[in-house]
Amino acid sequence: MSGHSKWATTKHKKAAIDAKRSALFSKHSRNITVAARNGGDPNPDNNASLAAAVARARMVSMPNAKIQAAIDKAFGTGADAVVYKEVTYEGYGPAGVAVYVECLTDNLNRTAADVRSAFTHAGGNLGTSGSVSFQFTRKGSLAVDKVIKSDDKKVPDKDNAVDEDEFMMAVAEAEGEDYEDAGEQWIVYTPYDRMQDVQKALEAQGIEVKGSELTMVPTTPTELELPDARKVQRLVDRLEELDDVQSVYSTMSVSDEVAEQLADEE
Repeated sequence: MSGHSKWATTKHKKAAIDAKRSALFSKHSRNITVAARNGGDPNPDNNASLAAAVARARMVSMPNAKIQAAIDKAFGTGADAVVYKEVTYEGYGPAGVAVYVECLTDNLNRTAADVRSAFTHAGGNLGTSGSVSFQFTRKGSLAVDKVIKSDDKKVPDKDNAVDEDEFMMAVAEAEGEDYEDAGEQWIVYTPYDRMQDVQKALEAQGIEVKGSELTMVPTTPTELELPDARKVQRLVDRLEELDDVQSVYSTMSVSDEVAEQLADEE
């Protein structure tokens, strides 16, 4: 029997959740800062990249004050303005799975060492620039809730994109490239440079878009069974825990059964 009280256990869980939330906010802050600086405008209405970065931050309930502070950093108006550099790393994980890592950092030496260590400890190998990027295609990605849940018990949930045939027609009308069923959501893929246009076209048809982001889609996925999938997932998890890492993409593909087993093990 555990010597810890239920309250102690709850506090430890809360601390872990708070730590993950803090790390997530930190990643989004960096992303917002870079998007604001690269776009040259602190107003999301005039800066599409910044608008997308802010939308992603709001999807994880990042406070407006933190969002504004991240924008301020881009133009040196914050108390601790920082210049971040975008850098990517490429390599192979267990079972020959290609892994592409996007980072934002203020210390290239630290980031390179951390990423290399993550690959090494997971049984992978860090490669050179261009060694795996050809196995991915950059796309825009839009998340659309099938049903919009109401936070107010007095207000019923709202059907948003329930009927697949109607949604498929809407995606075609908006000139989206493809879509996939992600359970309670649809994921719509777009050309990387037309993501905002497709989003606006869907919204003009009365479909609410929850979030948007640029992503890397593998051209030839590698199907894995559970043992190898576990190893690759450990590498992905280790990389995503690094403060400087923004996104991790891999060519790993698993069946629904293996995906459920991996989820149960988290």
